[in-house]
Amino acid sequence: MNLKQLLIFCLLVPFAVQAAAQDRIEQNEQLIKIEDWQEGIEYRKVEPRVLQVNRSRLLQFPEFDRSDYFREQEQETAESSPPSLSKEVLQRLAHIYRVHLLSMEAQINDDPAAAEEYITDGLMGLQNLMDDHPEVRDSRQFAELYRTVMTEYQEFYGISESIINVEGEIFEVHEDLMRMEEEDWFDTHAFILPENLEMGKTQVPLIRNEQVNNHIAYLTVRRPEIMERWLERSARYFPMMREIFREEGVPEELVHLAMIESGLVPTARSHARAVGMWQFIYATGSVYGLEVNWWIDERRDPVKATRAAARHLRDLHQYWDGDWHLALANYNVSTRRMLSSVRRAGGVRNYWEIYPYLPRETRGYVPGFIAATLIAMNPEDFGFESAYDADPYEYDVAEVNGSVDLGLLAECAGISTQELRNMNPELLRWATPPGDEPYPLKIPKGSKERFMEAYKEIPEDKRMNDLAIHTVKRGETLGVIANRYGTTVRALYQANEGLSSVIHPGQDIVIPVPGGSDVAIRSEEPSRAQTARTAASSAASQQASASNRPANSEAVTYVVKSGDTVGHIAEWFDTQAWRIRSWNNISNLIRPGQRLTIYVPSNLQQQYAKLNDMSRAERDSFSASDAATQVADGSDGEYRTYTVRPNDNLSNIARSFNTTVQEIQNLNNLSSTRIYSGQTLRIPN
Repeated sequence: MNLKQLLIFCLLVPFAVQAAAQDRIEQNEQLIKIEDWQEGIEYRKVEPRVLQVNRSRLLQFPEFDRSDYFREQEQETAESSPPSLSKEVLQRLAHIYRVHLLSMEAQINDDPAAAEEYITDGLMGLQNLMDDHPEVRDSRQFAELYRTVMTEYQEFYGISESIINVEGEIFEVHEDLMRMEEEDWFDTHAFILPENLEMGKTQVPLIRNEQVNNHIAYLTVRRPEIMERWLERSARYFPMMREIFREEGVPEELVHLAMIESGLVPTARSHARAVGMWQFIYATGSVYGLEVNWWIDERRDPVKATRAAARHLRDLHQYWDGDWHLALANYNVSTRRMLSSVRRAGGVRNYWEIYPYLPRETRGYVPGFIAATLIAMNPEDFGFESAYDADPYEYDVAEVNGSVDLGLLAECAGISTQELRNMNPELLRWATPPGDEPYPLKIPKGSKERFMEAYKEIPEDKRMNDLAIHTVKRGETLGVIANRYGTTVRALYQANEGLSSVIHPGQDIVIPVPGGSDVAIRSEEPSRAQTARTAASSAASQQASASNRPANSEAVTYVVKSGDTVGHIAEWFDTQAWRIRSWNNISNLIRPGQRLTIYVPSNLQQQYAKLNDMSRAERDSFSASDAATQVADGSDGEYRTYTVRPNDNLSNIARSFNTTVQEIQNLNNLSSTRIYSGQTLRIPN
């Protein structure tokens, strides 16, 4: 048995055995309905331009559209046994293992470009599996496969440190508070709150109970230095944040939530890869328009992130029928976990009733917010200064064309490079991002005239072009070099004619610099924000995005029923949750009575429309292809042709023409699921 056979045997046989056992259970006990496994797994791809020069957007996994995966994994308790995986899920896990093996073989064969593609396919396969089957995230098998694929990714790109780098003292505070619950360190019954606390007129109820007193004691007795730092930072950021919350129609006292989220640190980063002052994960941030690419991360911008947080909180408040405590808890944990806690509490939608059933971190979230708010509103009563001196977060904006070194720009502004970085925490690299549109650089207030005069004197040769030159150092590989510059191995091959997989120290390699954003970067609004993003938008906001409409499809309107989730609806309509969110400009939050537009194959429109009138049991067992009594062919001969459009993929095309991915691949001699806009495909009749 050779090495390849041994690897396949060790990695795949356990899945094959379990799949067979699962099949027997389902046949004998008829407990679980098995959907027919269709050949070929869809992998969501980014635009070819991005694949060539901007690996950072592609490799956001598992942040990209992952619905709080890590945060929930950390908060899971041993309250329920791991879910039993269906045959379909096991087969998809096995397929990803096979892709992983192919990436290893490609490296053995000195083909790093192919290895990179297989690694990318594995990452996207895991992401799609989470989209289609959210319950798989609770599976140990999925966690082990994720660890395997990510380890290979790190090895390939030479990433020795942990990908998940924690930044900010707030996470130490969170751990300390959770330990405090177990230690019983302080007699809260003997803790007496100052009398006549100024409560003010708040829309969020500031309830005082044992849990809140615990947090007040922690922030004033055990760790007062933490609260003092938060108060100092609040003097800088709260004026700006209150103004934004007023504009968005959100209670101003909610600005104190940023203390509990990040300690008011714009660059805070959690184990869950939530980033910024408001701790957005990639998926939630993208829903509210926050741009993230190799050059910038708008989750780190205090103004843009605060506006996105205000809109997110407003949506959560509406979802929970005006209950701010539930809305705040939902900001910390997924809607799925919240609904599960509500069910376990007997269906009562009250934070303090579901409190025992929430993850441990979320149990302390609302009490922590109330405690921080009470202290910040009455600082002298708790032994702090009445006010702290700090320069307010104010700035001028100067437009910078092209990619310019931050050191040069700092000189133009008359400040240090670090000071310029502090004013622009969204910038991730050494320079402003390239692009057709100018970048809005924040500079000290009152310095714009001086800055622009100096900026005009910067020579053109100091502005970065589309290429850079890298001199190979000892121990470097093409993967390591690609990771350093945020590009791909394939892009290195494209930019360097005759480049070999074996490189040597001293060799010069041309580096294609990653492109900037495809939208104009704004100074005070999330750059991808749309006026139709939130629940408070006009009715026009609920119209589906026609630009993402699949080929040969028609729209069906589905009215949300009680108990529905985006994931359930995606299963019934044989699509994916992220597509429904994209078509309707929504997050994962939906409400009974809400109307969603969903695109389905044209020849099955009538069958899918019947879902509106079905019971929950009928929807769960529904199959549009089985219900169709006749499928129009529309063409003569053995095949027809189809020209691929932007955003198409083989899975959608196959569904549109009532065929399978495998049949299309066979007819077109395709070895993978990759297709490109403008490509002509043969479609079997």
